[in-house]
Amino acid sequence: EHLENKKVSHAIGKAIECKRVGVAVIGLEVAHAHIHLIPINSVADIDFSKPKLSFSQEELASTAEKIKSRL
Repeated sequence: EHLENKKVSHAIGKAIECKRVGVAVIGLEVAHAHIHLIPINSVADIDFSKPKLSFSQEELASTAEKIKSRL
């Protein structure tokens, strides 16, 4: 699983302009843990107490395709 996370992390870094891709394992909102791969430019970008960003379905689909094409 670690190798898959690394592969996806590299694809995110190529698809989205960021300094690095942060990793967080969180299970507060659900009854199981999630591994989050988050494009960040500063440590403040990985602050889960901030309001969540909102994107249209088209923006999400476009970003997913950018990442997928780099896998």
